[in-house]
Order: sequence, then structure tokens, then C-alpha cells
Amino acid sequence: MKKLDLYILKKFFFTFFFSVFLFAIIAIVIDASEKADDFVQSKLSFQQIITEYYFGFIPHIIALLFPLFVFIAVIFFTSKMASKSEIIAILASGINYNRWLRPYIIGGAILSLILWIANQQIIPKANVIHSNFLTKYVDRNSSYEALMNSRKRNDLYFKLDSFSYAGIISYDTLYKQGGRFFLDKFNDTKIIQNIRSEGIKWDANKNKWILTTVFIRNINGLKEQVERYDEKEMNFNFKPNDLQKDNYTTGKLTTPELKRYIKLEEMRGSETINDFKIERYKRDAGAFTVFMLTIIGAIIAGRKVRGGSGIHLAVGIAIAALYIVTDKFSTIFSTKGNFSPLIAAWLPNIFFCLVVIYLYKKAPK
Repeated sequence: MKKLDLYILKKFFFTFFFSVFLFAIIAIVIDASEKADDFVQSKLSFQQIITEYYFGFIPHIIALLFPLFVFIAVIFFTSKMASKSEIIAILASGINYNRWLRPYIIGGAILSLILWIANQQIIPKANVIHSNFLTKYVDRNSSYEALMNSRKRNDLYFKLDSFSYAGIISYDTLYKQGGRFFLDKFNDTKIIQNIRSEGIKWDANKNKWILTTVFIRNINGLKEQVERYDEKEMNFNFKPNDLQKDNYTTGKLTTPELKRYIKLEEMRGSETINDFKIERYKRDAGAFTVFMLTIIGAIIAGRKVRGGSGIHLAVGIAIAALYIVTDKFSTIFSTKGNFSPLIAAWLPNIFFCLVVIYLYKKAPK
């Protein structure tokens, strides 16, 4: 790696991380002012608010705007270099255009990898912290007070596999427990096993479901064997995350959990399966977006124009807005229609790859 690479990468990373740090502070201040009443009503200490909310909120908001941070950082520092004629001097010294782009490619690849790794494991775990606080103290439809006082019924009926069906009466997603539970297993059209219990709850330590007052009926033709247990541990193929049907479900699952959930929902014939597939594919597509926007930003801002950084930022914001609109349209067509989730997640990147090619060919070499 030459001095040129180190020089540009240093500017790249410093501008990017400074913008992330600055925006994180601004976001915290704005969010704290909006949720001041919720914090007071929750009666949590300052330390609890930090650990039970902002440890989830900060990674969530940074990941959400990560590609935009990269794009703005590239345009900002590259535009400054162009206004000082540094890029002209670099190209005039005999360095070709592709060689000048190399540190941008390296930096974009590194940040893409960081976002990709975070999307698989780190961000979903942060979303759990963030969404749990919102569900418990902020969201009126599923707030802590509503759960404790109204105890609205949440009856679940679902398919476990090709021959098993289950149901839970009044399942509580917050405490991971429910009322009456049943499970029926079939062989063709004949039932071969029936499980009934008065209650079901999740034991996080044992990673198992606990049934209370259990009756297990094994049926073989006209013969029937009944077993009764006061309490019984069961290894079912579903977990609490599989039973959470709220606005935060897709973001709370790590990628391995999300893949498993998608398979389970496909087996159940869920009508909302595209929501989860979109989330799955966007975790990969989002990382590539970072790389692509890095190249676009470098090409746009690398040209010295009258108006300086202002023109570059205006063009950059217009491109970012167009990308967001394209992404939203493709997502809606997939979740509300029959558009392929894979194509919907990657369509904005495919379109802007063409933009990269066009800008590259038009860029002054």
C-alpha cells in the first residue's frame, strides 16, 4: 500500500467515523427529548436507560444510515481534495484514474464487510434491546401497562411440519408463556398423537418448553394409551422468536435464526413470508450498497466544478433520494404483491450499478 492509498484512506475513515460520532450525539439528544416522558414513566435509572435502551438504539440508527454516512463522507472529503486541485495534481503526476480509485475501492470494501458482519449478528441483538424497550414502555398497543392490565388474548395456531399442528391460547410474547396448549400429529388423515396441557412456558436456561398438567394420547387404530404429567419438558421445533408477530420481529432475528424462521413460515404457508425474505436479502444487499455508493461518491466529487462542495453534495443527496425511492418501491411490490424478494432487495443496487458504469465512462480521466 502506497502513500497515496494511506493518505486517501486516512481522510476517508476519519471523515466517516467523525460523521457517525457527530450524528450519534445529535440522534441521542433529539431522541431523549422526544422520549423524556416515557423515561420518567418507566421509572428506570439513568444507567438502566443507557443499558436497556441506548445500547440498542445507537447501533440501530447507525446501521440504518450507514450507507448514507459513507456516501456523504466520501463526497465531503473528496470534494475538498478536488477544490484544492489535489486530484488534478495526482492525475497529472502520471497516476491513472483507476489507480486513484483503488483506495476508495479498498475503503468501501472494508466498510461493506463491517456492515455485513454487523447485519448478521450485532444489529439484530441491538434491535432486541431497542424493540423490547419500545414494546414495554412506548408502544401503546403493546406497552407494559397494557400487557399487565388488559392481558389481551393472543391465540396462535400454526403448522409445525407436514403432519403436525399446534395451538396456544393467550400467548404472551413478553413473558414467553401461554395458556392451554395442544398438538396433533397425523398419519395421512388419521390422528396418531394428541398432546394437551393447561399451560406452556419457555425455560431459557434449559432451552426447552415446559408444559404443565399434561395429557399425552398415543392412538393406534382402536387402541389408545394415555400418559399424564404434572410438568413435562418438551423439545419442540419452534422457539419464542418463532411466535413473535409484531412490527419488530424481522429485525430482531440473527441471520441463522431468520433463515430458520423463513423455512418454518414457508412450511406453515404464511402470507407475510416476503417480509422476512426481504429482510434476509437486504442484509447482504445493504453491504454491497456501501461499496457502490463509495465509488459513486468518488467519481462525482472527484471532478472540480464551479460551486465546489455544495454542488457535489446536492448531486449526492439527489442520488441518495432516488436510491431510497427505488428501494421503497421494490420493497412494497414484493411485500404487497408477487414480486421476487431477492430481485426486490437487489434491484436498487442493480440499477445504480448502471449509474456507476455511466458515471465512470463520463468521468474526466
